[in-house]
Amino acid sequence: MGANMSAGMSDTDPPWEPSLGDIPESCVALVLMYLEPPEICKLARLNRAFRGASAADFIWESKLPTNYRYIMEKVFDEETMFKLRKRDVYARLCRPNPFDNGTKEIWLQKSTGDVCVSISSKALRITGIDDRRYWNHISTEESSFFYYALVSFRELEKMMLSCSLAYRFQTVAYLQQIWWLQVDGELEFQFPPGSYSMFFRLQLGRSSKRLGRRVCNSDHVHGWDIKPVKFELTTSDGQHAVSQCYLDNTGNWVLYHAGDFVVGNTNALVNMKFSLTQIDCTHTKGGLSVDCVFIYPTSVGK
Repeated sequence: MGANMSAGMSDTDPPWEPSLGDIPESCVALVLMYLEPPEICKLARLNRAFRGASAADFIWESKLPTNYRYIMEKVFDEETMFKLRKRDVYARLCRPNPFDNGTKEIWLQKSTGDVCVSISSKALRITGIDDRRYWNHISTEESSFFYYALVSFRELEKMMLSCSLAYRFQTVAYLQQIWWLQVDGELEFQFPPGSYSMFFRLQLGRSSKRLGRRVCNSDHVHGWDIKPVKFELTTSDGQHAVSQCYLDNTGNWVLYHAGDFVVGNTNALVNMKFSLTQIDCTHTKGGLSVDCVFIYPTSVGK
């Protein structure tokens, strides 16, 4: 055998050295499993072995949240659920996925797989919303948050490197004037174990575009410096959070922290009730835009 090898090599040939492409895909996959999704996508570009290994289902299943099957049932049809590989499931879930007739969205944080949820103003119970003397649903390009739009694993690789456009609910609820402000919401959802924070996305003033530039009309803004607004959050397992603050920063969207909650059971449905109120009827208040409610992992929210 040694003679045959010697016959195929001359004294001037450089010694053979192994390269990254010679590593078995199964070994590469075991290493990739311990990396975060952005790192996996970068290494998948090295060569065929790394690209093939990066497609292994067990890698991406380890990155998906523990409740990913529950999420898939909410946002995918049955055919899609069965035909997608785990890496494609991860890619699809990293973009906002609508449910409940498009009034809510769920997506994963691209680098960690953490679950985030948003609830549009149309899914909230707003006192007086049907009376146009008080409230209106107005079209806007500012009901938004940045996300990474994905439809394939190749786009998942691109997503890890750059931010895409903003998704929009397309409308916000706008308050002209009212005595009794009450905005209630409710959500039943199965979150992975962890700590979560809830925020209301609000703005004083009504935004629009004029000659291609953003302008904010603050003519109706009044009454928010007299008494604070109260935010309240309760969960079905007895958690309760209350906070108060004055609304300010006219013309800018602000995330107001409503409270935190902790999920301990992997398979438990959590029912949350939350509200925004200012029910001091000694004065009117107006000029408030209500976009949506966000639920983030506490580490992301901070």
